[in-house]
Amino acid sequence: MIEDKEYDFLIVGSGLYGCVFAHEATKRGKRCLIIDKRAHSGGNVYCEKMEDINVHQYGAHIFHTNDKGIWDYVNNFVEFNRYTNSPVANYKGTLYNLPFNMNTFYQLWKVQTPAEAKEKIQSQVEESMVAVPANLREQALSLVGTDIYDKLIKGYTEKQWGRPAEQLPAFIIKRLPVRFTFDNNYFDDKYQGIPIGGYNKLTEGLLKGIEVKLETDYFAEREKWDSLASQIVFTGNIDQFYNYRFGRLEYRSLRFEHQVYNTVNLQGNAVINYTEREIPYTRTIEHKHFEFGNQPKTVVTKEYPEEWTPEKEAYYPINDERNTKIFKEYNKLAKQEQHTLFGGRLATYKYYDMHQVIASALHAVAVHFKEQPINHL
Repeated sequence: MIEDKEYDFLIVGSGLYGCVFAHEATKRGKRCLIIDKRAHSGGNVYCEKMEDINVHQYGAHIFHTNDKGIWDYVNNFVEFNRYTNSPVANYKGTLYNLPFNMNTFYQLWKVQTPAEAKEKIQSQVEESMVAVPANLREQALSLVGTDIYDKLIKGYTEKQWGRPAEQLPAFIIKRLPVRFTFDNNYFDDKYQGIPIGGYNKLTEGLLKGIEVKLETDYFAEREKWDSLASQIVFTGNIDQFYNYRFGRLEYRSLRFEHQVYNTVNLQGNAVINYTEREIPYTRTIEHKHFEFGNQPKTVVTKEYPEEWTPEKEAYYPINDERNTKIFKEYNKLAKQEQHTLFGGRLATYKYYDMHQVIASALHAVAVHFKEQPINHL
């Protein structure tokens, strides 16, 4: 006879995956407990109020999707605004529009028609003489040529990954968005925006009525937490879950510096990328522009990529050959688990956009409860 547990689900991690799973399980009459080692819920979408501005504490988060079901789902909890992501690149003091589009090509070469832009790119691609790209540099040159690579890709990418482009695998940029229209909208998705009032409104809506324990390390008292629930939903580092038996998975980390400025508008755009290698941060984020703010002061964040160590937060999985091989070993064990589900970017060693992680959580709920999954994936 199975002992009756205090909870049906213990959910380790209160990021979007954990929040969605807990919400959906609770809707189905299940008892859920969420624990999180941080002092706040919401994972990396957490916002903190500074000067009455919702500051994205862990980097810019712009929600975008083509899936109306996912869009309607998040809007059930908070209304989203009409924010459109239109970042700008700064290379040695000259500004270029992103993604690569006719505005960018005019800024680079003064070309005014798509035919002129295509001809310029094609001539540079041919001059690079790359037949089969062996690394990121060659892949980029084979797609967009030397000018775009040198000014807008090379330095930014090398900072982001902490490696020369020649040492990075080509698959990191399998394709690059190139548009032959005057369109600065970074995403092609039909639905795009920011929650009015910040992402905390979304996660708080998902967690309404659900017990959450913060500043709680699952691994410090693992047996205790495991004993409380019939099922575990684990969203942390999968290698740590298995005590690193196949070795540590590698990540890139980030460091953020938030600064208040006594001005209404410092940089005129939410996100500016700094693409030269010599500037140590990859981008600056002026958060008030996400919500069209008119507060008397502003907050700008500098985002610094860093080498990851176990004491730092893991952001981007390094899906190279070595790490992929290690993850596959852990994933084999995960698939054999009877009472533990794994989800989210750390447990699946995969980078997710927000709509993707929500879709994966909804899918996992449907599978677990033997319902017909809705095809959001």
